[in-house]
Amino acid sequence: MGEPAIGELTVGELAARSGVAVSALHFFERQNLITSRRTAGNQRRYRRDTLRRVALIRIAQRVGIPLAKVAEVLAVLPDRRTPNREDWARLALCWQDELDRRMRHLQQLRDEFTDCVGCGCLSLDRCPLVNPYDRLGEQGPGPRRLLGGAPVAAAGCGSPVDGSPACRTPVGAADSS
Repeated sequence: MGEPAIGELTVGELAARSGVAVSALHFFERQNLITSRRTAGNQRRYRRDTLRRVALIRIAQRVGIPLAKVAEVLAVLPDRRTPNREDWARLALCWQDELDRRMRHLQQLRDEFTDCVGCGCLSLDRCPLVNPYDRLGEQGPGPRRLLGGAPVAAAGCGSPVDGSPACRTPVGAADSS
């Protein structure tokens, strides 16, 4: 007992073959990205095709796809099977818009990065990368809040990835006391 069935891998074998730590495999399983069966001795056994699932997860991680998105896409496969070529083509399309958006952001960062390096203020009127919704920066340099400038709620920072407001506290507000 405890021996893997034909076509199954132990967690150690899966880790060695996939190049992923055992703890990461356990995490993937808790996130419902991969599944295993338990032996009578409560040891995990993985189907061999789990190697391809792990490879897909690692590829998605490398390009910055959140694991929650990976889980959503894998969940639509019938019987939780491993993606085949046709499935992979459909999965790639699901992520193409996200990857295109990230590439545009990285290109913008590359092209405008030199304007931001060393400024330290994060309130330049031309700095959409770090603080695109900075209302205080529109009033010019200096400690606007201390000089009676706009209220904190009027200022904010946005997520440089999607442009949506990520917070409503200006950069550096936590240390302005």
